[in-house]
This record gives sequence, C-alpha cells and structure tokens, in this order.
Amino acid sequence: MTDTRSSRPRQRFQSFDDPSHRKGAERIEALRAALRETGLDGFVVPRADEHQSEYVPADAERLAWLTGFTGSAGTAVILMESAALVVDGRYTLQAPEQVDTGLVTVVPLAETTPEAWTGANLRRDQVLGYDPWLHTPDGLARLERAVTRAGGAVRAVPNLVDAVWAGRPRPPAGPVVVHPDALCGEASTDKLARIRASLAEGGCDALVISDPHNLAWAFNLRGSDVAHTPLALGYAILPREGLARLFLVSPNVDPSLWTALAPIAEILPRADLDDGLASLAGVRVRLDAATGAVALKEKIEAAGGTADIGKDPITGMKAVKNTAEIAGARAAHVRDGASVVRFLAWLDGAAAAGGLTEIAAVEALEDFRAAGGDLREVSFPTISGSGPNGAIVHYRVSRATDRTVRAGELFLIDSGAQYPDGTTDITRTVAVGAPSPEMRDRFTRVLKGHVAIARAVFPVGTTGAQIDGFARAPLWQAGLDFDHGTGHGVGAFLSVHEGPQRIAKTGTVALEPGMILSNEPGYYARGAYGIRIENLVLVEPRTIAGGERPMLGFETLTLAPYDRRLIQSDLLEPEERAWIDAYHARVCETLVPGLDSGTRDWLERATAPLEG
Repeated sequence: MTDTRSSRPRQRFQSFDDPSHRKGAERIEALRAALRETGLDGFVVPRADEHQSEYVPADAERLAWLTGFTGSAGTAVILMESAALVVDGRYTLQAPEQVDTGLVTVVPLAETTPEAWTGANLRRDQVLGYDPWLHTPDGLARLERAVTRAGGAVRAVPNLVDAVWAGRPRPPAGPVVVHPDALCGEASTDKLARIRASLAEGGCDALVISDPHNLAWAFNLRGSDVAHTPLALGYAILPREGLARLFLVSPNVDPSLWTALAPIAEILPRADLDDGLASLAGVRVRLDAATGAVALKEKIEAAGGTADIGKDPITGMKAVKNTAEIAGARAAHVRDGASVVRFLAWLDGAAAAGGLTEIAAVEALEDFRAAGGDLREVSFPTISGSGPNGAIVHYRVSRATDRTVRAGELFLIDSGAQYPDGTTDITRTVAVGAPSPEMRDRFTRVLKGHVAIARAVFPVGTTGAQIDGFARAPLWQAGLDFDHGTGHGVGAFLSVHEGPQRIAKTGTVALEPGMILSNEPGYYARGAYGIRIENLVLVEPRTIAGGERPMLGFETLTLAPYDRRLIQSDLLEPEERAWIDAYHARVCETLVPGLDSGTRDWLERATAPLEG
C-alpha cells in the first residue's frame, strides 16, 4: 500500500498530554482556602465559559485544571468536607480514570443532578458561591431552589478558581477574518434583516448575541479563539434599527472584516461590553436562554432594560443550511472521504504488521487529512480507542493511556475535520485480525440501526425523538442499548455539535430540510470493546408515490466503507443488504478517481457486494 501522506513537518492539531489529577489535592485545598477567606462553604465549577460553549479557550478550562477531568460536559461542586463531579453517560467511564476519586466522588447524571447533590450535601445556613458569568438564569434558578430547600443560600462572586490558578493562560488573540459570501450563501445584511424581523414578531427591541457560533453566522466571520471550532469569542448587541455593535475578545481583526462590516456594524473590544449593556435603558432585549449568562441579565436590568429570556432566533436559522452551504458540505465530504479511505487502507496494513498505537493512528489520520488539502483543524479531539478503550464513549487518548492495537480486538476511530466549505464527523469500527461471533453480531445490530435511520422516511414535523428508536430497535431485540443520543446537529464550518436539532430521546425539535445531523448508534462492552458507526446525513424532501402528506428523508453525506469482516449477512434483511451495497457502490464510484492505485484496489475490495 502506497503511503500518500505528506512528509513535511507540521504542527499537530491534537495533543496527548494528560491533565493528571496528581495535583488535585493541592488545588482543591487552595480553592477551599479561598472559600474560607471569602466566607463561603462551597463553590460550583461547571465545565463552561461565559458563552456555555462546548470547546472553551485555555483560560476557561477551570474544571480540567482543578480536577483533571477533560470531558466536554460536567459540573463539580466543591464543599468544605466533600466534593462531587457530575457527568453524563458519555463520561461515566472516563471521569473515574482522570480524577482522584478519593477527593472527588464521580456521580452519574442519570442518578442525580448537580443541584440535587448540592441540596443533599449542603448543610443549613451554609452559603454556596457561583460565578454569574458561567450560569444561565434557568440554571441558577434550579440551583437556588435546591439550596433553598436545604436551608442554605447562594452568592455571586468573582470566580474563585481564577484566584488560585497560578499561571492561568491569557485570553485568546487569534485573527478574526471574513468568511466569504460564496461559502456562506447569504450576505450579512440579508441575515440581519431576517433576525430583526423575528425580533419584531417577538416584540423585542434588540438582541444580545451571546453565542459565538451565532455571532460568526450572522456577521459572516470566523476566528481561531478556541480549538476545533473557528470561532471569534465575543458578543453583539443588535438593535432593530441602526448599527450593530460587536464586542470581540481578540484585538486581531483583519482589515477586510472592518471594511465588510462598516455599513452594518461597529467593532469594539470586549472590555466595552458593560458600556454597551448600560445603553439599553428602556429597551426590551432578547437574551438567549441557552447561552445568555446571569451576569448579562443583571447588567441589562441594572441599566433599566428588560431581559426577555427566550430563544435566539439565529440558532434556528443557522441550523437550516442554504444551497451554498449544502454544496460545500458535499464537497467537503468527498475530500474528507478520500482522506479517510486512504487512512483505512493504511490502517489495515499497519494493524496487521503489529506495533500500531492509538496515538500513531490519530497522527496518521491527521496527516492524511492534511495531505488531502484545505484542512483548517480537526473538528474535535479524535477518539482512537482499541479494545477496552473503545468502550469509553468519549475516550481521549493520552500519553498515559495509549495502548497498542492488538489482534483479536476492535478498533474504534471517531474523527472529523474543519474545511472552509464544511464540517465533517465520521466513526468507523474495524476488526484487527479475526473478530469473535459476538463482535460480529453486535456490529451488525448497530449497522442495522444505522441503516434504519439512513433509510427513514417521515412526515414533516417529525422530531428526532420520534425516530431515535429506529436506531435502537435491533439492539433492543437482543436486550441491548447504548447510553448516548443517536445523532447531533452539525454546522457549516462551525461547530461539529450544533443545535437545536438532534436524534435522541430528548430531541424535541422538528427536523427541517437543510438540517445536517449525525447518524451514530453504538454498542459498548465495558472492559472489552466498543462499536460505533457514524455518517452525517442531510434532511431533504421526499416524494412518495400516492402519498398524502409532505415527507422527508435523509441524504447520506459521509463517504467511507463499513468493515465487511464485521457484517453478519444473515442478520440483514434483503432491503438492508441492498442499501449497504448501493452505498458502497456510491462510495467507490465517487472516490476512486482521486485515489492512488493501491488505495483504489483496497477500496474496490472493501466495497464489494455483500455475500448471502
């Protein structure tokens, strides 16, 4: 097999340092000393920045610094004599490996919420501190109710972790640039007109844009303030009439962006936000319930304005991709698919030869993507899990956990990329050596659920919750299931995890044409192996002969083969086998022209029709 990776040295996108919990004891004790000095009995440390972002800048990684936990969601509550870290189902295996469980109790969210744990452990008359920039009004209300029932009180304070974090990184200062209208598909002036019309319908005079993803979309800009997502951190105040005001953290604004936004917006430093909010006297201001901080609400009200807490209208607009964004997504997936296929072909040989490690696989995949062209970043830290590590849903390999891929194991790799024209996310599970009958059975059941979503046809107005069960039914028939959602929304050169749409038991938003989602059922045998199969899909209209209602379905965007060695054909229905064969034929037909001869031969074998 020809190795087509570039030999040029380059900066890696993913690091493998393990924020060890070995310093957890001294850091938690430093926080408790700060509590004593402040007259508090506890402090809440959410994994959040002031925008409630999934990926946060280095100076906002407070939870990781304090506890060692590196997951993208979780909340620690540090009391004087006890502490807990509450995590969801994705991290119930990872968290105990990363934190000192002698200091911090790991609590599954399915068992109790951070608020409930706090209410059960805070004593009467004790006071819990919180940072008002890291909580939404709704989140604070839940916390207040739990603390009040316990006979305690909450108090807003400057962040106490920051006070004890020696060597805390500086705020980001990456370049903020124009994202071309040809890729955006709609000029900022037209987007702002739509947003203002929505504000008028809702009886609001202005919008505070607190979500940097929405800021990027509305003003056709991109940045590099956080890893994995091309965001410029900051806020905007958008009045129904007049210039918008952008308050950006980074001072590194490209001159072309100043020129492009001059007719519609003023660009100001983040430090001027308080003055901007102080100007909202007598104004009804929409504040996003999902990302608007308590501090924003309080500052609006202190100025004499009214904080109208609800949905930022941009979120729904951004979720529905236009013609240019859809064309970009398709082009990005062809480019990405070729790189992933080159990697999979290389992986077969490297794994068989022995000595392949999880980290080496991550680095190789990055190299293949970089050689494929237009790569800006990986869209999230690659999940590269062999054997038992594959059973950790959001496993992140580190130097401490890296292991060799061994014969007889499954290897799960979940990865994605950011290209100027689109964002990708793909998971493939491959056999190393001969898989066991159980592995083939579980893989095929996961594949059946994956195909059921891909083939689904549903009426307009259907929510993700209504089709989530399609992916689980083949597992349910064997008494099995998985503990994460089946699919999340995906942005257009924005977040790889984008709402409001999702395919999950809690997915209450109706799916609309133009939305992009993942289709990723899985199965996890704790301590043994993990299986997940993921493609991205585009919601599109479907015409049903003789049908009476407007219908929708999915176009599969991702292009890469499934591991035929793991497919137990006799478990498949004829229509499932036909869909897989047709998908493999499309993968081969689309990608072969751009591949070297060795990879082309491998792909033709990997996409041959199934037997049986």
